[in-house]
Amino acid sequence: MTYENGTPHTVESIRQALWENDAEPKGPARTHRAEELVALAETAGDRQLLLDALLDLISAYQFSSESGKTLVPFSRLLRMWDENPGDFSGPALHRLHWRFKWIIYSLTGNPDIPLDAIRRWLPDMERHYRVAGYSLRPVRSAEFYLAQHLGDDALAARLLEEWTGADRDRMSDCLACELNEQGEWHADHADDERALATWAPVLNGEQSCAEQPHLILALSLVPLLRLGRFDEARRNHLRGYRLARGNGSLVPALARHIEFCALTGNEARGLEILAEHAAYLDNDGEPLSRLEILSAAALLLRRLVELGHADRPVPLPGGITVTAEQLLARTREAADGLARRFDERNATDRVGTRVAARMAGTPFTDRLPLGVRGARLAPGSVARPKPAPESAPESTPESAPVAAEAGSEDLAALLAEARRLTLAQHPDARAAWRAVAETAERTGTGLDASARAEVTYHAAVDALDDPDTAIPLFRRAAEQFEAAGDLGEGAAGRARAAYTTAVSGRTEEGLAELDALCGQLRALHADGRATARQLTGALLAAARVRRGTLPSAPDPEAAEEALAEELRAVLRLAEEHRTEDRWMRSRIADTSCLLGGLLAGRGHAPQAAELFARAVELYHEAAAPWFAAEAEARLAELSLALGRPEQAEKAARAALDHGAELLEPLGRAHLHLILAEALAATGQDDNEVAGHALEATHWADEADGSEALAAWARLVLGGALLRLRRFDEAASVLESALPDLQEHHQEGQVVQARWWLGECLDALGDHRQASEQFLLAADIAKGWDGQRDHAVLAHLAGDALNGAGLNEQAAAAYARAEELWRGLGRPHNAARAVRAQAWLALRDAGRGLPAARDLMATAEQLLTEAVAEPADDDSHAMLRTELAGTYRQTGELLVRGCASEPGDEDDDGTARRAYEEALGYAEKAITVLAPLGETGRHDRTGAQLMAAWLEADLGRESAADTRARAVLDDYGDEDGSDPDATAERRRAEARALLDYIG
Repeated sequence: MTYENGTPHTVESIRQALWENDAEPKGPARTHRAEELVALAETAGDRQLLLDALLDLISAYQFSSESGKTLVPFSRLLRMWDENPGDFSGPALHRLHWRFKWIIYSLTGNPDIPLDAIRRWLPDMERHYRVAGYSLRPVRSAEFYLAQHLGDDALAARLLEEWTGADRDRMSDCLACELNEQGEWHADHADDERALATWAPVLNGEQSCAEQPHLILALSLVPLLRLGRFDEARRNHLRGYRLARGNGSLVPALARHIEFCALTGNEARGLEILAEHAAYLDNDGEPLSRLEILSAAALLLRRLVELGHADRPVPLPGGITVTAEQLLARTREAADGLARRFDERNATDRVGTRVAARMAGTPFTDRLPLGVRGARLAPGSVARPKPAPESAPESTPESAPVAAEAGSEDLAALLAEARRLTLAQHPDARAAWRAVAETAERTGTGLDASARAEVTYHAAVDALDDPDTAIPLFRRAAEQFEAAGDLGEGAAGRARAAYTTAVSGRTEEGLAELDALCGQLRALHADGRATARQLTGALLAAARVRRGTLPSAPDPEAAEEALAEELRAVLRLAEEHRTEDRWMRSRIADTSCLLGGLLAGRGHAPQAAELFARAVELYHEAAAPWFAAEAEARLAELSLALGRPEQAEKAARAALDHGAELLEPLGRAHLHLILAEALAATGQDDNEVAGHALEATHWADEADGSEALAAWARLVLGGALLRLRRFDEAASVLESALPDLQEHHQEGQVVQARWWLGECLDALGDHRQASEQFLLAADIAKGWDGQRDHAVLAHLAGDALNGAGLNEQAAAAYARAEELWRGLGRPHNAARAVRAQAWLALRDAGRGLPAARDLMATAEQLLTEAVAEPADDDSHAMLRTELAGTYRQTGELLVRGCASEPGDEDDDGTARRAYEEALGYAEKAITVLAPLGETGRHDRTGAQLMAAWLEADLGRESAADTRARAVLDDYGDEDGSDPDATAERRRAEARALLDYIG
């Protein structure tokens, strides 16, 4: 016998080790241990043990990235079968035939296995299945797979019919896995609608297994993109990647997710996925799976290089970092070489053609927002094409561009168009002035003095990103205006130069010059040589600069008040000249926005909101709705803060309609987030909430320094997806939001994210992970002044731990919740926590029924005392309902604690006494609920039916009949007459009981 670390290995210890290893997560550690156990079993001299060890090793290989290694242990098993079939018991024989299917797939996926060898295995497989009496359905499936791989479409189509037409038996693959291959066949032949229809039972949750829907979610991505169903593709990516991440047996699925990212403008996320799974690029396991990830990686890396990110570093295992371009060369070469090996083995070009097509793929969209956190790609040397604007800026007939066409040589027409657009304050005015300047230079046509000044001024506006260029241009324009006799426009041009000086870092110099020019313009205005527009423009510019100096003022509060009064004076002046021209209404609106922002910062939100609302009206009166967008955005923000979600929704929608494409990404993100929050606050369609929150995440991710806003948007998105019961998507979004929430937001947002994430994980059946999230959130909430959230989270943690089967930890969490609920004066909640502890105690062999009964008695006492206290009608009804529930659960506990039912096997009458006592508790529940009338109807009839079943079990058919008929009388015994589902269930149960007792 072999020894390890001084400990002898027996057949029993090796078998125990096999059981333990079978429970371990799939992966390299489990596979390595399975190999060790085969070696140990070989020395034990027990053929049955060796057989079991080999079968377990095949399973370990198959559910890892090393499925290609299954052939060796399987061949050995077949030899053992040929040598002595009697060694294979029923379960072992089933496992041998089941693994036969895996071998065909493994052989096909290895180009080093000759095609003739694979074809020889298929008749052997059919022979074994016939001898064992199994359906040939799995054999036809394996033959179909090989034909499809070889590109023999005619044969594959025939085999598909034979496969699906053969009988299903216990050797057939699960339906989910069969649908996987059938749908993939249709997708490969561009019949995407049929593929998705085939996969529908898996995608909608009707069918599943250990690897489904993981694989089908990944396979569905490109067909959905081809059909333009981008929202569904995004959902399936979020759902599927969570399931496939880090799973070595799902490398083809991971490859599909990388491909999806490359085809939807999400190269940064694709690079993260690739970096996390880069080890599979050089893995020596199943070659066909490796080819999948190599070709997907080559596609992604090619996109990065095309976008100007050839030098982007990509981390690889072992601490190695290469550039995207270097890794592209490696992956492309490896993919081509591996595809060539398959094609040489197969004597076709099928594999190489498919690989080349994937690596040459082109995006379906510039960017599909995903909602999850991801690294940004800095702008590359080749810019990504920008998508077309969602809509052109709204314009009135009098401001709509007309006349001169692009490239026109009619300078007079171009000049007239530019002046008209400028008067209309249209966003296209800048492009029109550029056209004037370019045409004048190209044709050598001279401009008059005023036109030259205008061209220079607008060239300065175009150069604002470079103050050193813009300031001299503004001053030259001023000189040209003055030379043309327009002193007011000259002074206004100098004011713009001074403002640019101030905001480019020379604040004092620029402000001093601005103040002097304001005085000059006042004098010119008084003499009729400057317009109110020119004067108020300079005054407003000075106020903007002064606002930036407020934080450094000796007395900021006094300076703010002085500035507010300064702006009110500008407003009064502008109002006096409101009818002078259309610009004046915009000037009043501009001033209102600046004053509104100042007042909002001082805590005067209602007054600020009024000013922004007034500005919106004025911009629309001036037929310049594109300028209204910023004011509408501020109005939306303030309205939401003031608890006016309907007004916030209206303003945010208007801002997006009027100028979304003119806003910077951060502003656009903020608007979508405000709208999402406003919709959520008014309880509107969560699909729309999710849509706007998703847009907010997209635009926030496009902006620099927006991690805090992006995290908040993901939190709102996660909550909307949770309410829509899209738990897997919500979990992905919330998980990605947590790092930035923890860094940039307060504890409340972190707690909310963990709370919602826990609910998602619990709904997905991942109770252990859910409990971790609830407990982490509870540990934060325990430091808060109010302890209600702490109590709820502790209770939720108890439920999740209970679902995970961690009884001891669940009991501790429930006890924590009970204590907190008692401290909060919430006896009904405390009683629920106590009852949960009772059921846990019943499952504990060391405590059992006595401890469980004591706990139920504690819950009963809590509620009895609470019912005796004065309370409003609703609270009193709720407490009575909880007390009745405690009575019912006590009765159920007594019945559950019995080893038998009343009858012949109940020799000492223990079961009868327990059922009698349980009946007493059911009657107590009925009595407690009786005073509640219609309010307690459903609970009362539930208790009545419980009593009826107990009567029946005790042999009292007449009493049971009476109780059941009383329930039917209570509801009127009219099928379908009551839309209340509970009423229908009660009727159905009453009739079932009557049928039972005959």
